[in-house]
Amino acid sequence: MNTEQDQTEAPPPAPSPAADSRPSWVSDDLLDQWRAWIHRDRTGQEPHAPEPVTALAPWDLTPIPPVPACTPEDVVSAATAARTAQREWARTPLARRARSVLAFHDLLLERQDQVLDLIQWETGKARYHAWQEVAQVAAIARHYARRTARYLTPRRVRGMVPGLTKVKEVRVPKGVVGIISPWNYPLYLGVGDVLPALLAGNAVVSKADSQAALTLLWTRALLHEAGLPADLWQIVVGDGPVVGPAVTDAVDFVCFTGSTATGRGVAERAARRLVGASLELGGKNPLIVREDADIAAAAAGTVVAAFANTGQMCIHIERVYVHEKIYDTFRDHLVRATRALRLGRSYDYTADLGPLVSPVQLAAVRAHVDDALAKGAKALTGGRTRPDIGPLFYEPTILEGVTADMDACASETFGPVLALYPYATDDEALDLANQGTYGLSASIWSTDTREATRMAGLIRAGSVNINDGAAAAAGSIEAGMGGTGDSGLGRRHGAEGIRKYTESRTIAVQRLMPLGPSPRQPVESFVARTNSQLSLLRRLRVR
Repeated sequence: MNTEQDQTEAPPPAPSPAADSRPSWVSDDLLDQWRAWIHRDRTGQEPHAPEPVTALAPWDLTPIPPVPACTPEDVVSAATAARTAQREWARTPLARRARSVLAFHDLLLERQDQVLDLIQWETGKARYHAWQEVAQVAAIARHYARRTARYLTPRRVRGMVPGLTKVKEVRVPKGVVGIISPWNYPLYLGVGDVLPALLAGNAVVSKADSQAALTLLWTRALLHEAGLPADLWQIVVGDGPVVGPAVTDAVDFVCFTGSTATGRGVAERAARRLVGASLELGGKNPLIVREDADIAAAAAGTVVAAFANTGQMCIHIERVYVHEKIYDTFRDHLVRATRALRLGRSYDYTADLGPLVSPVQLAAVRAHVDDALAKGAKALTGGRTRPDIGPLFYEPTILEGVTADMDACASETFGPVLALYPYATDDEALDLANQGTYGLSASIWSTDTREATRMAGLIRAGSVNINDGAAAAAGSIEAGMGGTGDSGLGRRHGAEGIRKYTESRTIAVQRLMPLGPSPRQPVESFVARTNSQLSLLRRLRVR
């Protein structure tokens, strides 16, 4: 591969946005309305309030208008207000809760251009990738509004004494749920977990990421317009190490999405309080291309799976294992498809990829690539910044010859970088895919779907996509989504995605006679009679 030729044939940038990146319809008055949704305890905290949070727009590093920062006291106040609102909400019929969520669904689709602008402004992602968030949240809203009654329906079970003991299990809300969401998918991860928590009868305290607070505030206003009571969903913003622990300390269940290191801290803090937690954490996700794969389709799918959202996605592919007999052909297809991607910044669909979200993220990606190149790896394409488009743009990069001593081999890069490796047998491919401590998502490409399905059962991952990179599993809202090992615990989506926000309560009704011996019956005779009954039930094969 001629890397120098690749560098001179970079696709032209897409049209640039306005000088300060701000969408033209976002006025200062509108920003003030959204910022009013941030919960701050105004009973004496103002003199000690921290400095407002100011993020930088990834397209051009211009400041996004600041939002107020919260203190731990603000979080306590937010949780208290939410708890008061939750008592009434829990008594609200599910049908009414569902109507509000369905109304939100309709408003979201109707006004999606606004939130698409906000997502792009705050995260820099391409508009199509922002739209995917809208589509996913709409699907989540519709699914849980229609399926919550089935997921949470009371379940009748056999009592201790059949016919005399009537027992059922019911699901009751946890109370106040804390949701700590990241910047990379501010709508999907910030709101997709909120909706089932609300439908289950909970209140929510959300810790918005400082990079993408406006997206969450816009959505909060939209849900209120759709009929959600004002105090039921509280939003706090501020320094993660300060506000995050305060949220975990104030709620009855915490849902966290982010890094493995921070997730461990959240889990430990929740465990000390004996409250539950679900965690979706990092990944170093593998993709296997079998000898019988459709090479062109596999290459196109790999590009999407590796570079969507500029690789800033926990389920994106970073390791690609290709059968040695098709390795060269697949590599050529993959490089051509990658070079065709359009980098740009515009409030339309002309760009395929946007920039990285921050100078810190850019530095991390460059460090991984530079380390690999210095130790002998080769960049088949990419491997450089694009300041001609914007300060945080980095070309999608394919590395070859990555070895175990390179940072890009086992550590999550979280950027537009993938590494190619050849393999000889399916067993070798499975061993390679299962290397490391992560277990979030994986992909297998093969025309023999039966064999690919067998292999999928042997990969350590929360989900395995066959002839798709990541979207097929993530987009199946009725199926759980999550990881194993260092990739977390618990699931979003499906039944577990809403039941985790509830407690199981057993209600038993005893009829005609109490359990245990009557006041006049000798204990010995009761025990003997019960032993006979137990033996009879065993012979009758009663479960």
